[in-house]
Amino acid sequence: MTRFLLVCLGGALGTGARYLISLAVGARAGAAFPVATLIVNLVGCFLLALVLEVALATPSFPANLRVMLTTGFMGGLTTYSTFNYETTRLFADGGSRTAVLNLTATVLGCFVAGLAGLLLARRLV
Repeated sequence: MTRFLLVCLGGALGTGARYLISLAVGARAGAAFPVATLIVNLVGCFLLALVLEVALATPSFPANLRVMLTTGFMGGLTTYSTFNYETTRLFADGGSRTAVLNLTATVLGCFVAGLAGLLLARRLV
């Protein structure tokens, strides 16, 4: 039960962070390109890889903290469903170039961000 509550707490904090990032970025970047969604997904992929690699390489890393940060916080922060909706909407509204740019930036960017998190973790532990 404790682990469940920690995941819920982490998820609430991650979702709150995503909301605040969306407000801040949306006010600056506008709605033509889903910058806020791209940012939270890039950051989430980086942090997830970093935390998991450090946690798995460090036997004393608390399992509850790992689950709270990964499943909870990063799960709440990142959003595939919003990425999918925004990209689909761009296609449907005739913005196929922007949709392809978003698709490419997200898939490749998240891969690179995850790889960077993994490599940084390996240097740290």
